[in-house]
Amino acid sequence: MFRAVAFALMSGVFFAGSHLGVAQAQDQPRPASQCQAIAETVPKASFVSFKPQQMAQARKIAEDVRITFIGHSTYSIESPEGVLIATDYSGYYRPQRLPDIVTMNKAHSTHYTRSPDAGIKHVLPGWSDTPGQKADHHVVVGDTYTRNVSTDIRAYGGFEENGNSIFIFEIAGLCIGHLGHLHHELTDSHYTQIGRLDVLMVPTDGGLTMGADSMSRVVQRLRSSLILPMHRSGPPLERFLTMFDGKFDIVYAKEPVITVSLRNLPRKPQILIPQGM
Repeated sequence: MFRAVAFALMSGVFFAGSHLGVAQAQDQPRPASQCQAIAETVPKASFVSFKPQQMAQARKIAEDVRITFIGHSTYSIESPEGVLIATDYSGYYRPQRLPDIVTMNKAHSTHYTRSPDAGIKHVLPGWSDTPGQKADHHVVVGDTYTRNVSTDIRAYGGFEENGNSIFIFEIAGLCIGHLGHLHHELTDSHYTQIGRLDVLMVPTDGGLTMGADSMSRVVQRLRSSLILPMHRSGPPLERFLTMFDGKFDIVYAKEPVITVSLRNLPRKPQILIPQGM
């Protein structure tokens, strides 16, 4: 309930740029991240005060986010206003309609395309083609805010700095993270940049990205309520699931579309296996 109320109170700041209907302009201030606004310092927290009428406002906000596993590392995420996002988009796995936003990573060709459909308005690569730079996205479209946190990828026997991105989607008070093709454990700086993640999309291949034990440490450190597996290849999915030793409930989705809101997040952390995996 606190998160729902906090979302209502922050929405005037966060969506100040949403009237643009397009990516946040370069000369506009970056939107406030609700996922990083839980505390000013640790352990001292800064909470929001509210009044009964603000509680009523929180209840009126459209809050259902629809998530569908499309294939490999591609999930579609649809906001309450109908903004459609596709993750690690290669063009091979496609949502039923053209996305408004696609994110990409370049570890393998199954995670990106150099020739996306011209009708996609916002194409967000998780890397920069300019040497020495990193991708830095802060994109507001309708009721969504998409940003990224850069990580490294293995390349030519070593690591390519900032070659991958963890994308974070802030929608209807939810903080949704997609780890992309993560190749190394995260630093304290990464966790600070990421902030809170309610929903986390995690590669479960057990080696092409990271080993299951390393990936499980990342998942447990992020403390997300809902874990959605992806990038299933190599070892059986069960090997990944056993790494959590009863700390997470394991549930198999009954419907192809997963409807998530602040109000229906599981109280005990849950790994939800989507249909089609």
